[in-house]
Amino acid sequence: MSHGHGHGLVEGDNKKIAILISVLALFLAVCETLGKSAQTDALKYKAEASNLWAFFQAKTIRKTTMETAAEQMEVDVKLAKDPTVKDLLEKRASAWKTRAARYESEPETQEGRKELSARAKALEAKSDLALAKYHNYEFGSAAFQIAIVLASSYLITQVVYLLWGAIGVGGVGLLFTALGLFAPNAMHLFGAH
Repeated sequence: MSHGHGHGLVEGDNKKIAILISVLALFLAVCETLGKSAQTDALKYKAEASNLWAFFQAKTIRKTTMETAAEQMEVDVKLAKDPTVKDLLEKRASAWKTRAARYESEPETQEGRKELSARAKALEAKSDLALAKYHNYEFGSAAFQIAIVLASSYLITQVVYLLWGAIGVGGVGLLFTALGLFAPNAMHLFGAH
């Protein structure tokens, strides 16, 4: 009779471990979903920043072209003998300098070099943050997977250290998931990259 009672105890423990494995699998699924979302965000922000940097370069080329043309026009102004031609060349050089200055900064459109650079840097920072989240979620996912394996191994072997390991590594998974959610760059404080 005590044999049956012992068998019931093991069965009860197995149910608890099965519930533990189910909870770990749930956390794994959530962590994987958060990780994929963060990875997608990192790639999206990086692509948007890259587009802004390309626009920045185009503006730089246009600005340099205008400045060079204006400088050449100033030489032409000095060489001009006819006052009407001189006046016309000065106006043209001034217009090109004004346009070159607009390429440097266009607060109203946010499309000057200064504004494009700031926007690109902000997107790069968002990408870096999303990537830091992604890395934390990846560590969390790995920890949950290991915890599931350890808990499953406990079911077969009944070696209690495996159960403790499953619980401990599951806790590490929770820690990395929490870091991904609330403090993605915290690992950088410890020199981890």
